[in-house]
Amino acid sequence: MVHKSVVHHGYLLVCLLCLSSNAQHMLFPTPLSPRIANYDIDVRLNSEKHTLVGAETLTWHNTSSDYINELQFHLYLNAFRNNRSSFVLDSNRRWSDKKYKQKNWGYIDVTSITTAEGEDLAPHMHFIQPDDDNPEDKTVLRVPLPEPIAPGGSIVLHINFKAKLPEPPISRNGAKAEYAMVAQWFPKIGVYEHGKWNCHQYHYRGEFYADYGVYNVRITVPEKNIVGATGIEVSRQNNSDGTVTHFYHAEDVHDFAWSTSPDFVEFIDQSQDVQIRVLMQKDHVNQSERYMTAAKLAVAYFQDTYGDYPFANLTVIDPRRGADQSGGMEYPTLITAATAYGIPEKLRLPEMVILHEFGHNYWYHLTANNEYEEAWLDEGINTYSEIQIFNDLYGPTGNIIDLLGLKISDLQFNRMGYISLPDRDPIVRNAQDFYSGGSYGVLSYYKSGLALTTLQNYLGRETMLKIMRTFLGQWRFKHPHTQDFIDVANQVSGRNLDWFFDQVLYSAAVLDYSVTQISSRSIDKKTGFDYAYSTVSDSALSDTTIASVGDSTQKSLDDSAKTYKSSVRVERLGSFIFPVELQVVFTNGDTVRECWDGRDEWVKFTYVRKAEIEFATVDPDNKIPMDVNLVNNSRTRKTQSTGINKWMSRGLFAVQFSLDLPELFIAIIARIIG
Repeated sequence: MVHKSVVHHGYLLVCLLCLSSNAQHMLFPTPLSPRIANYDIDVRLNSEKHTLVGAETLTWHNTSSDYINELQFHLYLNAFRNNRSSFVLDSNRRWSDKKYKQKNWGYIDVTSITTAEGEDLAPHMHFIQPDDDNPEDKTVLRVPLPEPIAPGGSIVLHINFKAKLPEPPISRNGAKAEYAMVAQWFPKIGVYEHGKWNCHQYHYRGEFYADYGVYNVRITVPEKNIVGATGIEVSRQNNSDGTVTHFYHAEDVHDFAWSTSPDFVEFIDQSQDVQIRVLMQKDHVNQSERYMTAAKLAVAYFQDTYGDYPFANLTVIDPRRGADQSGGMEYPTLITAATAYGIPEKLRLPEMVILHEFGHNYWYHLTANNEYEEAWLDEGINTYSEIQIFNDLYGPTGNIIDLLGLKISDLQFNRMGYISLPDRDPIVRNAQDFYSGGSYGVLSYYKSGLALTTLQNYLGRETMLKIMRTFLGQWRFKHPHTQDFIDVANQVSGRNLDWFFDQVLYSAAVLDYSVTQISSRSIDKKTGFDYAYSTVSDSALSDTTIASVGDSTQKSLDDSAKTYKSSVRVERLGSFIFPVELQVVFTNGDTVRECWDGRDEWVKFTYVRKAEIEFATVDPDNKIPMDVNLVNNSRTRKTQSTGINKWMSRGLFAVQFSLDLPELFIAIIARIIG
């Protein structure tokens, strides 16, 4: 690992030498995306007032078959303009709180907007509220056009704006003293699709949706400041007023964010063909190696597992103390992480944040899904990938927490969240329509990730891996929807999985199978018959058949041993139907495996053997992490207290441990799930 101010990988240097301020095809000779929305922006930061002054040139292409009569823009910073915006009302926050007095609010104003021909569009622009008709919300701007944009045509607009960042940061962006995280900061055009504009207001729940394009951004900050941003830094220009202009270029991205602080300490290293730049706070420098190691592992793992990361670099931002709301977020080629003082090595929360946020560079930035309408396509798939990477890199046990005898894996971590609120909503719905923020987080992240893990265990890991690679390959730099993922899964697996996805995504069904009863009783040995068993059929709703065995297979009875008739009853306690396995273990060590399609409400398996049942377990290999209650999966014929006492002790320790977690990480975990 190298610690110095400027290091450029050879490939980057060649690219930068070729770039000019108007470059459009220099990093990628062939465009990777349609490049519908392209931005050229000059922005200046007043680091004392936390204000921005910007000039933006937007080149937008109409790739639809419609004549476009208006444009719609996101003005995200207006969510923090007052205490009556939909964002604030959604969050139930009281902005009269001492931390958010009016001087701390943020905003964005479009001061002028003209066409390339000089026609002034400002007199006709106005705010709209397509989601909730809240007249106080000013996060969507409608701009009627004097002439429609024909199919295949384009428009160039010159937009001037001024903005203020909220302090401290709120929901991904803002400023704190000398530190600024500048995200969702410029007038950003919506997505035109299916004959209309998809341009939602900025709500407390849900994230973003945009078209791909090319960005040329010149960022002017005080000369002492270090800047990290989406894309590649092309040049720096010293200005006579004590500022420096940093020119960044990015291609085939659908967002642009940047951060700046004079207190950043820069670390640079390499993972495969990707240069990694970590910008740490001075008081967190001792954790820079953890950040860098996690970022390097993330890049290598995702490239090796899912496919090429086409960009040449990744920047990791460490937020300032007191600015934790800007942590745990993803942007193209730039992620924000988080840490706290004294985090033990085997409490891998910093690693979890970095690995998770980099994963978004695949499941969100390479596949520009609609985070507001179908959050699971990003958050759920990414959570599934996170579970896999922690299992593979750190082992299946204790890969998140391994302290003082307490071992919690990422899979268990997600289950802990999932079982708290598993059944209030279907997964596929607009973010703001969920029962609560908790339901949105549980279903979009935890349940979705566990569902895909369950599907992997059902299909086999190689098949699931092929599904993920195929989905990424087919939908890179496009706008996939839920049905597109289902179609890929059906195609690759060679099965119709609609029954699974219908339950997972479009219902609130929960999965819970239980062993509810086991019994063994001796039977009369003087009948002259020995018995065998056959398993229940898929459609049966009764005992399994007890059939007499023919002479060729009959074994002589051992008159010195008792014969027992035993039974196991398995019930479906939830409405989610899924095939399950049952393992029955007898006192003589014999083991029997049964398969049940799980459709009926209950089934009973019956056996006649020379041994009693010791215990029975449904899903003995733990293939179904979606099961909301694992405690009822197993039943013994005799009461067992040792295991209960052990888990009670561990549970009490876990509760106490969670209460002692640093507040920052409680906030970061909440931040990651929206």
